[in-house]
Amino acid sequence: MAKTDRVTEYAKLVVSGVFDHSKIPFGRYHYLACKRHLNDLERQNTDDFPYYWDIDASEKVINYAETLTIAEGESAKNIKLLGFQMFDIGSVFGWKKTNGYRRFRRSYKSMARQQGKSLVNGIIGTYIALFGNYNYGKLFTASTKRNLARIAWEEMVKFIKIDPELDELFDIKDYKSLITCNLTNCTIEALSKEGGLEDGHRSIYSSLDEIHQMKNNFVYKAIYNGTRTLKETLLSMITTRGFDMNPNNFCYSMDSYAINILEGIATAEDFFVDIFCLDKDDDIFDERNFIKANPYLATTEEGMEILRQEAQTAKDMGSAELKDFKTKCLNLWSYDEKDQYIDLEKWKNCGTTKTLEKFRGKSCYCGLDLSSGGDLTSLALEFPSEDKFYLYSHSFMPKGRLQEHIESDDAPYDMWFEKGLITLSGGKNEFKNDYKFIIKHLKDLIQNYELNIKVIGYDPHNADAFLEDLEELGIPLLEVTQSAKFLNDATEDMRLNIKSENIEYDKSNEILSWSFANAKITSNSFGEIKIDKEAKERTKRVDPVDACIDAHVAYMKYSEDIDIDKEMNNYLEVMGWN
Repeated sequence: MAKTDRVTEYAKLVVSGVFDHSKIPFGRYHYLACKRHLNDLERQNTDDFPYYWDIDASEKVINYAETLTIAEGESAKNIKLLGFQMFDIGSVFGWKKTNGYRRFRRSYKSMARQQGKSLVNGIIGTYIALFGNYNYGKLFTASTKRNLARIAWEEMVKFIKIDPELDELFDIKDYKSLITCNLTNCTIEALSKEGGLEDGHRSIYSSLDEIHQMKNNFVYKAIYNGTRTLKETLLSMITTRGFDMNPNNFCYSMDSYAINILEGIATAEDFFVDIFCLDKDDDIFDERNFIKANPYLATTEEGMEILRQEAQTAKDMGSAELKDFKTKCLNLWSYDEKDQYIDLEKWKNCGTTKTLEKFRGKSCYCGLDLSSGGDLTSLALEFPSEDKFYLYSHSFMPKGRLQEHIESDDAPYDMWFEKGLITLSGGKNEFKNDYKFIIKHLKDLIQNYELNIKVIGYDPHNADAFLEDLEELGIPLLEVTQSAKFLNDATEDMRLNIKSENIEYDKSNEILSWSFANAKITSNSFGEIKIDKEAKERTKRVDPVDACIDAHVAYMKYSEDIDIDKEMNNYLEVMGWN
């Protein structure tokens, strides 16, 4: 008789389409998670895929979960896992390496709020402490703030206190946020950045709750870096998506990476991923779609009524309520579109794998944004073609200001330096920009790629001492006055080209994407616009964007190839007037 394999049975149902749109419509990413499992079954125990599916291990953790009791509520009740919960928990424990240790060392799960994410991590924590075959192991629930770090920890406490058998096996010290397993001497501790979380924790299990509230990857790296020598570990990240779509936001970048794994763009065999959200073209007010992001809440009439009420409020009030509904109830990334320069999804779609090598020997226009003192300075090249514009960007900063700006801007300038996206000028005691580095970089680009730079558009602010060096290049110079009146046409045209996806850039240029995500617009009394930083975030740099705008000004002022009729038709089409 075949063994019961609830994970595989569920995955087959999802992939086969039995759960169709008239019944349980699952989103694309959950479908891909199930498809990944089935594909892996087909190639298990091969040279290219040295992993195997252990049904017994998968079923054991599912059976354990259903022995637990939910204490919270009007009355205690036994846990009865839904199919997606069996799939997520069973997958993590059922996949093994050929040496018998678990395959997955990291897990990323994203869904709308109130879907039992922390409860599941609480199940996993107590299970590993008891049955992880590890003595004196360290388990953590971690976050930036203590109250977030304790969410999954408190779920474990509730499981233990209501169950006489578990209460015998565990000792709880609430004042220390510490649980000790008397059987294995493993400890489960709630840690937070504000409570002194540091590197060096060798955890066999860690739960990171609501990572969309983490500004950077500090907590993730502090925990994960300590697990490298362990033969078996699990770092489980759970979250609802948030409002910060900046490419360098930790949660957004992790979410993008997770999607790439599901889509087959990235390979990470140690990383389990499951994402529940609406698909791109779904009607956000069609209640048949709610279950895509709410696999638990939308299975009951009470839960559906809550979602209907949230949807009606969002529809009636719009603005902040709509933004909140899209993110917290539908698990869609959302951002404040007010004064945002570009549509971030459109910008993301403009990313390519093209580099400067593709434009060897071509003509282009240069833009320079010259900062004062030791702030970020940027250079941009714009390569116009028949129907696209390719943007190249590089930035500069004095070496002595590096660490200061990493902290003040909350930006990984050190990582960008290692990737060649930024040049550090001078020594460690140099705190002022050396513009000669910009000249050298520009000369090297011209020589190495045989470029024909038609015009250099430059910000006249701070340029006095730099003009003589620029003039030696023998390239026409254009002073780009930094006023809305002067910049309006190029700023608007750049935005429309991004909206039409007529812009291209190297998608690995993270600092360029970061700056475009930071860019807001400000206008004068005539409605003319220019780029600005967000007023409350003066350290969110937009210098690379400013350099791109300067290059586009140079193109628009000096290009002899602009087809006015074509440009007007493109504009009308984008605006929906054609």
